[in-house]
Amino acid sequence: MFQELQRRTPLGWLQLTHEKGRFLVALAGIAFADVLMFMQLGFQSALFDSNTRLHRSMQADIFLISPQARNLANMSSFTRRRLFQAMDIPGVKSADPMYVNFLDWKNPQTGKKATVLVAGFQPNKSAFDLPEVISQLSKIKLPDTVLFDRAGRGDYAEMISTVDTGKSVSAEIDRRTVKVSGLFKVGASFIADTTLMTSDQNFLRLFPRRDAGSVSLGLLQLQPNTDPVLIANQLRSYLGNDVRVLTKEEFITFEREYWQTNTAIGFIFSLGVGMGFLVGVIIVYQVLSTDVNAHMKEYATFKAMGYRNSYLLSVVFEEAIILAILGFLPGVTVSFGLYAMTRNATNLPVIMTVSRAIQVQIMTIIMCMISGAIATRKVQSADPADMF
Repeated sequence: MFQELQRRTPLGWLQLTHEKGRFLVALAGIAFADVLMFMQLGFQSALFDSNTRLHRSMQADIFLISPQARNLANMSSFTRRRLFQAMDIPGVKSADPMYVNFLDWKNPQTGKKATVLVAGFQPNKSAFDLPEVISQLSKIKLPDTVLFDRAGRGDYAEMISTVDTGKSVSAEIDRRTVKVSGLFKVGASFIADTTLMTSDQNFLRLFPRRDAGSVSLGLLQLQPNTDPVLIANQLRSYLGNDVRVLTKEEFITFEREYWQTNTAIGFIFSLGVGMGFLVGVIIVYQVLSTDVNAHMKEYATFKAMGYRNSYLLSVVFEEAIILAILGFLPGVTVSFGLYAMTRNATNLPVIMTVSRAIQVQIMTIIMCMISGAIATRKVQSADPADMF
């Protein structure tokens, strides 16, 4: 079979390269469709990853949240008593509260307002598995002191440089002055420009109307060699209906599904991928259809010589596969550059992955094969009589 392929004349390649201008335009069109799909998939992945980075860094095996909670931006609250009750279950090592809310703060450098996520927790141990936070717990024990996310979105270079030298920077939050005394790194998200971490007492000073007995999250750590799924099921049976129990994976999925199914932005990114795919199908079909029309007499001659339709169809599919492979290369190259530009401009995790490149390559091949299948209808209608 391999020897037969070697002896076979690369008719599809010869036809495509015969009109080099049209061939280059076709590759550009496929590359454009690939870039559309890459960017939409990149934005969608950044949406999910950026909004779950904080979840993944939280130091807990099981999470308690309010049944009314929709995502981290809309957590609602539940009574702190549920955390004490959770300690009754064998295997639960600790149950700690976390307070989460959003507010506007004034950029110390520019004076512009920005939306920040504030997380407050007991400073006797870190609620986050972040070395920078763990090593600076003593700082947030001080009144009106916060840690700042150095990977946040905005112009904070001067402030970060000052804090790196060991000095504090004053900032205004809702008519209250706080000191930025330390830094950590998580990154911006679609819901907040940056994140501040502080103690539970400092959090309650920033939100004086917030009741200390109403918490946003319950962070449960389990004893070693304990099954989180088993303990979670026991907690669901033991605790009241005013609290929801999630394992860490379920908590991440909870946030991801909100953005994927309950928001317009998740649908828009999925629609963008579909639109890019459809654009590619139309472009490749136009190229192959034009090529088939230009060589219709040649196809009719092949039929007169005894070639079957299957051979003629294989030529068109050969062209489709060549276009898919060669058009993908400039598409992925341009996407690498656009990913880097977007990442630098927004601090969002827009990163090219091998799995995404393979996914788009497969979609490109399918896209070109669909176009080829539509274009082959004209090849099947070729008649030797058309020669004359």
